[in-house]
Amino acid sequence: MQFNTQLLPRINSKSLRENGKQYYVDAKGNRFPSVTTILNVTKPQADRDRLLNWKARVGTEEATRISTNASRRGTQTHKQIERYLLGQNPVCPEASRPYWESIKPVLAEIDTIRLVEGSVFHYDLSYSGKVDCIASYQGIPCICEWKTADKPKGSIEHLYEHPLQITAYIGAINNYYRDYGIQLNHALLVVAIPEMPAEVFWFEPAVIKDYWEEWEKRVAQYWERRSIWG
Repeated sequence: MQFNTQLLPRINSKSLRENGKQYYVDAKGNRFPSVTTILNVTKPQADRDRLLNWKARVGTEEATRISTNASRRGTQTHKQIERYLLGQNPVCPEASRPYWESIKPVLAEIDTIRLVEGSVFHYDLSYSGKVDCIASYQGIPCICEWKTADKPKGSIEHLYEHPLQITAYIGAINNYYRDYGIQLNHALLVVAIPEMPAEVFWFEPAVIKDYWEEWEKRVAQYWERRSIWG
């Protein structure tokens, strides 16, 4: 399939991990924590308890196995989508094929590709990340995020911190690419599920605004804690 592509310039950066935290470093040496690192450091206690309870219920070994498999399938599916959106010949690994078949019909409604798997930096709030895609969905410019799951999420509440993540990316995109006429205020989050149509979650501007206010608080919390660490 041929997409209309109007690619934005990519940011030259590298990813590094340090003491369990992820950072992105730009070409000038600016090093900022990733969105996921900020979310992990400032995770509410209720979310920490939920994760600990799950690990206790299934056992440490099983929890590790599930997490490793989820990470692997997510990486494979992301690579498959990236190749597809860039017009390259997708060679789908067997393990990720059910997720690819689930999400492929949604990709048919994507057009005007601006960025795929690109680093972003918010220089005013000092954070960074990597976005899955900037494009148009059903004609509306938005950020697109791809997730995989073994069963439907069912509601936005079960997406946990993913909406904060995509809102943080929107802020960084708008901050960095504003001179290119980019001003996003919609988000698409798609969850690929084996042998089922992918779940599509669409976020309107008013919802994004509420999440942005929450994200700003989380960023402030992170830097407050960072100043205590020294």
